[in-house]
Amino acid sequence: MFDVNAHIHTPYSFSAFKSVDEALDHAATEDVKVVGINDFYSMDGYGAWKEGCARRGLYPLFGIEFISLNAADQAAGLRVNDPNNPGRTYISGKGLAYPVKLSGKPLRQLEEVKAESNAQVEKMCGKLNLWLQEQGSDVRLDFEEIKAKLTQGSIRERHLAKALRLALYPDAENPAKLENELRSKLLKAGGAAFVPEDPRAFLPTETVQEIIEAAGGIPTYPFLADDAKGNFTDFEGDLMQAADTLKKRGFRSVEFITTRNTTAVLEQYAGYLEDEGFIVSFGSEHNTPAMEPVRLHTRDAAELSEKLKAINWRGACAIAAHQAGKDSIAAGEDLIIKALDSSLRSE
Repeated sequence: MFDVNAHIHTPYSFSAFKSVDEALDHAATEDVKVVGINDFYSMDGYGAWKEGCARRGLYPLFGIEFISLNAADQAAGLRVNDPNNPGRTYISGKGLAYPVKLSGKPLRQLEEVKAESNAQVEKMCGKLNLWLQEQGSDVRLDFEEIKAKLTQGSIRERHLAKALRLALYPDAENPAKLENELRSKLLKAGGAAFVPEDPRAFLPTETVQEIIEAAGGIPTYPFLADDAKGNFTDFEGDLMQAADTLKKRGFRSVEFITTRNTTAVLEQYAGYLEDEGFIVSFGSEHNTPAMEPVRLHTRDAAELSEKLKAINWRGACAIAAHQAGKDSIAAGEDLIIKALDSSLRSE
């Protein structure tokens, strides 16, 4: 059994890492052997991920992430896995095909939602420049320059916060903290540069599932589970009901970002969901400026418990099997072990 981190963002969306190579260097140094790329609206980093894993003796998993909208949940005021926006639902895809095989209508839908997301941030950039002018500042942000220098094509509000921090406070003592503050005060709801997201930036949940399946992947529901105050969203508070609803909606895979949760809650939720037949995987995201370990831990422990490590390993094996067109955890385990044994022998 090897250590796994199945959800890592790279600069192809937004990341604590400056490059794919930096992310994989951290994984290799921390002896995390199975690693999954999981960028918003993008599969563009897959080639670099696969090549970088091969050079370091790591096993690659291929994922993607969307923000979707469930209209019925929104109408009911039901908070799903966005604690602030009823109906808004994050969805990941696991085990997508590589080389990428998406084409036709699903590809157009992916490109359109990515373009809408970029357009919203471009409007934010314009409002941010107006605010800077009102403050008497000579600083102006160039959207295309930010896109060219700080991104790999997908630009998010965190890139604006980073660009503004670099322009105003290039030598900040705690850049991650400052970027988070700038984003919170200026770019989020109520901020001077906030721009509401266009409804066209949110595909229906069912459409996102169809895109993921068309790309060869497994639609995956990301659980928030308990927050720092022990609270749960409306959808997730009743675990049995959430599991039943997910099954009815066609999900057979779930994931957790382990730093959000206590060990006790994570063991309860992940254990129950695995027993109910879901593929369960864990990740770290790394989609904020803060640099954290790639080796996973929970909110209240320095590393995963043996129970959680075993669940995560079985989930990774199931995803690896799916990527390879096989249908069992045992087949995926065999694929990973043989690949990693071969790489270790060649070192």
